[in-house]
Amino acid sequence: MGPRGPAGPRCCALYAVLGALVCGLRPAAAMAASDERRLASPAAATPCWRVEDFVVAQECARCSSFQVKTVAECGPTGFIEKINCATSKRDEFKSCRSAVMEAHIFWRFVGTMMCVAAVFAVLVVCRQRVLDRKALEKVRKQIESI
Repeated sequence: MGPRGPAGPRCCALYAVLGALVCGLRPAAAMAASDERRLASPAAATPCWRVEDFVVAQECARCSSFQVKTVAECGPTGFIEKINCATSKRDEFKSCRSAVMEAHIFWRFVGTMMCVAAVFAVLVVCRQRVLDRKALEKVRKQIESI
């Protein structure tokens, strides 16, 4: 308890921001070291579609349960497309985002925001009723005192 009373929301917000900065940011030296390691990796580790032109052989499709376990590219989105690199003539898989999945995520977001808006609209109406009741009570007391 400080001279002004218990720690308030400002103090909690300050601690939250400081905690996020400490946990979320790596020191510059660590970031530089990881960048050097990434750049020092052999060129064979980089996918061919990052360094050369490619043609999509199979459109973006959902990964099967077997592919999820065996193909690393299925991990980020759950969807992959098969590509043919032009120069090296290699077939590789590339993670992709499905239009159906994007639409589903969008409508889930819209529905969530509509529910949040409805909850806050109800709260505003309730608060307005409380304030109106207090104002009427104040006017009634003023009229009674006359």
